[in-house]
Amino acid sequence: MALVASEASLLKYNTFGIDCRAKELAVATKVEDVVELSQSGKLREGGYVVIGQGSNLVFAEKYDGLVLVMENKGVRVTREDDMSVTVEAAAGEVWDEFVKLCVDNGWHGIENLTAIPGTVGASAVQNIGAYGVEAKDVIESVAAYDVREKKMVEFKAADCGYGYRESRFKHAEGKRYVVTSVRYRLDKKYEPVLTYKALADELGMMGARDADTVSKTVAKIRWSKLPRPEELGNAGSFFKNPVVGKEKYEELKRDNPDMPVHETEEGYKLAAGWLIDRCGWKGRTLGRCGVYEKQALVLVNRGGCTGQDVRKLAGSIAEDVKRKFGVKIECEAEFVGF
Repeated sequence: MALVASEASLLKYNTFGIDCRAKELAVATKVEDVVELSQSGKLREGGYVVIGQGSNLVFAEKYDGLVLVMENKGVRVTREDDMSVTVEAAAGEVWDEFVKLCVDNGWHGIENLTAIPGTVGASAVQNIGAYGVEAKDVIESVAAYDVREKKMVEFKAADCGYGYRESRFKHAEGKRYVVTSVRYRLDKKYEPVLTYKALADELGMMGARDADTVSKTVAKIRWSKLPRPEELGNAGSFFKNPVVGKEKYEELKRDNPDMPVHETEEGYKLAAGWLIDRCGWKGRTLGRCGVYEKQALVLVNRGGCTGQDVRKLAGSIAEDVKRKFGVKIECEAEFVGF
């Protein structure tokens, strides 16, 4: 049975370092723990939130429900041939450790997603992405426990509603599912994805493009501009990069010729960090929450920060970007308990 505590502190369960509490806290180390919690009535639809490392969440002072921490472990190969391999990983596996395992074994496709805090389960819920690669590109299926129907279910990637930092599991109806494991289809032949200039330039100077070098280079770039949560509380990239249509892009580019942009199938993806920086927010602090000095996309805990502090700062930033550029930026991080 999962360990359950009442009126529990969530300080060590969120990377923002917010000192908040939950009515109940449960830690599941195996899938059976989730099933037992459901059958006992503690895991009720609409009355819980599932977390891994709490790397993409901002909690209110008190969450009046159950916080379920997934810490189940296990990685296994379910299918393999000369060209590819399907690897199933438990939701509680640390994402960066899983990436390293895959790189070390010659299983390719997620090396660009190195150094992203969180767990395997979160990769499927959030559809994490970086440097031209998204989790949906390699996810084959997602296993989950259906709290409403009280049974295990499996979703093919095509049924997960994937989009930019988007999935069916992020919305009210989809939150009835507790992700328990994810299957990834990875390649044995390595084809580097170097669509992002910063990565390509760094690798060009090194003269190497093997998977291990790419992975280590991504980590080097990320940590050169992002704070490590254990050193400075944060939730990683706090805002989604907005996607605009051609007309809006041309208007903005005309007025801001130095504006970075990445063309995608959905439209023109702008750099939220650049927009925020141009609004003068980089390095500023509001209350006990601030904007990181090296990357305006990141909000940080200046000491004793609360969820309300984060929410107020995020709202002020979004208002300024809308006023100056006419572009709406949305939070990538999720507010819980407000």
